[in-house]
Amino acid sequence: MDDYKNKILKICNETSKNTLMETLEIEYVDVGEDFLIAKMPVTSKVHQPDGVLHGGATAALAESVGSTASYIFLDGENFFVRGIEISANHVKSVKDGFVYARAGIVHKGRTTQLWEIKVTDDNGNLISVCKLSTIALPRK
Repeated sequence: MDDYKNKILKICNETSKNTLMETLEIEYVDVGEDFLIAKMPVTSKVHQPDGVLHGGATAALAESVGSTASYIFLDGENFFVRGIEISANHVKSVKDGFVYARAGIVHKGRTTQLWEIKVTDDNGNLISVCKLSTIALPRK
């Protein structure tokens, strides 16, 4: 299982090269049968002017991990995935350290999927709860 897990994480991280995920320094760190976890450093690059994590950066992290999870848990060779709706409830601010986004499947349909992404800080405190809807479209 560890070899498979490491292979999946390596693919996820390699596909982030030259993308927003690389700009935000998002790294995929764990994967299981029904979840994917990524982390992002909280630095001035992702702060609001008052020095706390920007909600847009949090939403970008959530959409990245949810869309990537959708891709790896579906048939990525025959389908491509797009996010079609995201919502985020920010419940706590954070100034530094890392935030971790854990995407778990709520609904896995053939065409649409619903993901819940919980974002926590280094101490496990809940920062945001996000909901992402994705769509799988056939490659032609």
